[in-house]
Amino acid sequence: MESQHIQTLQAALQPVREQLVNHPLYNSLQNIDHIRTFTQQHVYAVWDFMSLLKSLQRHLTCVTLPWVPQGNGNTRYLINEIVLGEETDIDENGVRMSHFELYLKAMDQMGADTVPVQGFLNSLQNGATVQQALAAENLPASTQQFVNYTFSVIENAPAHVQAAVFTFGREDLIPGMFISMVKELSESHPQVSTFRYYLERHIEVDGDHHSHLAMEMVSELCGSDGNKWKEATEASLAALQQRKQLWDGVLKLIN
Repeated sequence: MESQHIQTLQAALQPVREQLVNHPLYNSLQNIDHIRTFTQQHVYAVWDFMSLLKSLQRHLTCVTLPWVPQGNGNTRYLINEIVLGEETDIDENGVRMSHFELYLKAMDQMGADTVPVQGFLNSLQNGATVQQALAAENLPASTQQFVNYTFSVIENAPAHVQAAVFTFGREDLIPGMFISMVKELSESHPQVSTFRYYLERHIEVDGDHHSHLAMEMVSELCGSDGNKWKEATEASLAALQQRKQLWDGVLKLIN
C-alpha cells in the first residue's frame, strides 16, 4: 500500500520535477565565473539541507538526556544512517567532513566568494535568527525565500511532512538535478575538481542508497493515513517550486 502512495506522490510532483531537471540554468553554466555564481547561492541550500536532516534526527530519535527509546527502530536506523553519510562523509582525499564543509572546500578551490556564507554562519553563532542572518548578507530574494521556506517546515511542520520535503524536495531530486551539470564539467577546469567530486558523490550516494532509505522513512511515518500523504505531497510540491525559484534567481545573476 505504501508503495502505491509513493507512486501517487511522485506522479503529482513529476511536472515540476521535469521543469527542474530541464531547467535552462544548466546550459547557461558556460564558464568558471558562472559556476562560482551558482555555488554562492546554492551553498545556502546545502546548509539548510543539513538543518532539515538534523531536525528529522531530533524528531525521530532521542537526542536529549536522559536517553529513552523514541519512535520506531526502523525509522531511527534510517535517519541515523543518512546523518552518518551526510555529516561525516569523506572528501577526495579520504578526510572526514560534512557535505556542507566539502562544498565550502570546493568553493575555496574554484575561487568562489565564501565571505557571505561565513558571515551568515557567524551571525547565527552570535544569536541571529536564520531570517535575520540571511537579510544581513543582502542575498537575492529567491535565495532567502528558499531557506526561509525550509525553516518554516522545520519550525512548524510535523515529522512526516519534514521527511517528505527532505526526500522529494531535496534527496530524491539531487541526482537528476545535477547530472547535466556534471557532464559539462571537463578536465579543462581543474579548479572545479572538488566541486565535481561533490556532485558525483551526491549522485552516487543520494541517487541510490539514501534516496531508498528516505522513501522508506516517509512510508513509515505516513503509513496508511491519507491526510498525512496529502500533507506530504503538498509540502513536497511547495519545496520543488521554491527550488525552481532559486534556480530562476541564479539564472538572472548569470545572465
